Amino acid sequence: MEETKRIMSGMRPTGRLHLGHYLGVISNWINLQNQYECYFSVADWHALTTNYDKTEQLKENVLNVVIDWLACGIDPNKATIFVQSTIPEIAELNIYLGMVTPQNWVERDPTLKDMAKILKNKEGQNSQIGFGLMGYPVLMSADIMAVNAHFVPVGIDQVAHVELTRDMVRRFNNIYKTDYFVEPKPLLNECKLICGIDGAKMGKSFNNDIKISDDEETTTKKIMQCITDRSRARKDDPGHPDKCEVAFKYWQIFGSDEDIKQVDTECRAGQRGCADCKRQLAQKINEHFKEIREKRKYYENHIDEVKQIFEEGTEKSRKVSKKILQDVRNIIGMY
Repeated sequence: MEETKRIMSGMRPTGRLHLGHYLGVISNWINLQNQYECYFSVADWHALTTNYDKTEQLKENVLNVVIDWLACGIDPNKATIFVQSTIPEIAELNIYLGMVTPQNWVERDPTLKDMAKILKNKEGQNSQIGFGLMGYPVLMSADIMAVNAHFVPVGIDQVAHVELTRDMVRRFNNIYKTDYFVEPKPLLNECKLICGIDGAKMGKSFNNDIKISDDEETTTKKIMQCITDRSRARKDDPGHPDKCEVAFKYWQIFGSDEDIKQVDTECRAGQRGCADCKRQLAQKINEHFKEIREKRKYYENHIDEVKQIFEEGTEKSRKVSKKILQDVRNIIGMY
């Protein structure tokens, strides 16, 4: 019988998740949990690389990430949900990988460059990259190798990091003359991406996101702020859906084929005003997230159940990582 392939992925707990997370990551995970042995980590150590001085809400953020995952459909009976910092074996493996990883490999990692930009925006031009941030790529590889994952679901912009992990695996195996670690392959997401209400990349720090946890009123208010066709002056002017910067893009994600065709036709004929269009769009999005938000309310009122889920996930994940770490110590020759 062929072994079930293992997947590892995670998210930094920096706040409540938004529609970009749902469409770009979580929806993909929901499908993958039915096909693979999945390990999903709330990466709280990674959150410290740029928010080391703002930890007041870290525990709350961890809970909110797990609640969002559960509400959206991540099933703890199918996938293992755990908190990164509760697996000390990851930290020890990180040390061993750091010993064999050349400095220039780390410096060329695009994830590190992106994180350095975030830090510079936060602290100014004179900001210094901390040792923890510098080692961010190695720790990300330790996350993957701590469960010896076969695949890592990523967007096209994150493929380079998986390649770095593959380099680390080959280097470790070569140095210690073993074939212990598998070379993880990137599993490209095929999920739809969504822009923020201003047309730019959706993100909490840009104040342009719609959160999974937003209620109907808040969602509607945000949708009404969406940019549409700037060339359209009056309600009955012929519109240009292809020039609609946000609203029509949302219709293409949340509307049925029939909805999209109707919106396109009516807009071009000047039979659909932008305000009415956005009100209908808000209703469509609220319908899509109604059940998810109801599930979220349940978990908000049953925090002990949420904690039990990731504590059981931690126990399962740590059992795997303990075995891997002991094998690594034996391979290296540690006491």
